[in-house]
Amino acid sequence: MKIYHGTDTFHPIPYAVVTSGTFDGVHLGHQKIISRLTEIAQRGDAKGQKGKTVVLTFWPHPRTVVSNDSQGLKLLSTLEEKTELLEAAGVDHLVVIPFTRSFSELSSAEFIQQILVDKIGTKKLVIGYDHHFGRNREGSFEYLQQHAHEYGFEIEEIPRQDVEHVGVSSSKIRKALLEGDLATSTKFLGRPYSLSGTIVKGQQLGRTIGFPTANIQVDDPSKLVPSNGIYATEVIYKGKRLGGAMSIGTRPTVGGTHRTLEVYIFDFNQEIYGEHLTVRFIEYLRPELKYEGLAALVDQMHLDVEQARRILKL
Repeated sequence: MKIYHGTDTFHPIPYAVVTSGTFDGVHLGHQKIISRLTEIAQRGDAKGQKGKTVVLTFWPHPRTVVSNDSQGLKLLSTLEEKTELLEAAGVDHLVVIPFTRSFSELSSAEFIQQILVDKIGTKKLVIGYDHHFGRNREGSFEYLQQHAHEYGFEIEEIPRQDVEHVGVSSSKIRKALLEGDLATSTKFLGRPYSLSGTIVKGQQLGRTIGFPTANIQVDDPSKLVPSNGIYATEVIYKGKRLGGAMSIGTRPTVGGTHRTLEVYIFDFNQEIYGEHLTVRFIEYLRPELKYEGLAALVDQMHLDVEQARRILKL
């Protein structure tokens, strides 16, 4: 996959099959769009010219630029994660457009002419259900249908992706994760939710009670962290898949005052401060609770680890 930061270095290709959007999380709905994009490109045009898929995405997330709730928005994927997921989905060209206040002022007509036509050379545009674009989200599928012939490309809308009769969306996945509903987030994403970070030193209490944990500092502060609680997790470290039990919360039993992310990695005793790992959330075990003392907490941690091992089959 070729990656472009901005449109200036992108040169129009003979048969560009294009979609645009934020693609936060690259969930099942997004995957359906990419799959259709690939199908159209491989089929080619009327002259047999094979196409190339082009995804236009925006960074930072548009809501952080134009909305009053930008401070509260947490994302399902960092730009790096989104890039990796789109590449894995088979996208040929990814154009990351810097989303600025001035860019947000482009009208839908200006976006179509300046970006889709002049810069990309779009021949077929595929958009998701209820997708809007341009200033104040004024552009719609209906608008595109009415004007596509003026710009020389065809337009197709992908129906809403349903899972058990519920429409998949990034906002619903965020809500599920913040409620500890991993079953829903995993179904809608088509994979376990994950986050990555660097291992930093904590209070090292875990070592004294037989559960040394890795304290994770998340790579991107805008990345969504699931609700407080205990989770069965997979840990990816240097390409290896390990099992773990993760705690997210304030550690009330030991008088904690700030939120931490700690993972106990099974059968692992290496010093990894300063190193990087990824955690995949497999199953929510229980909420964070305050126990009467360390002994009661340790007893519960043994039960948590046993349950996580059963779930992970480790």
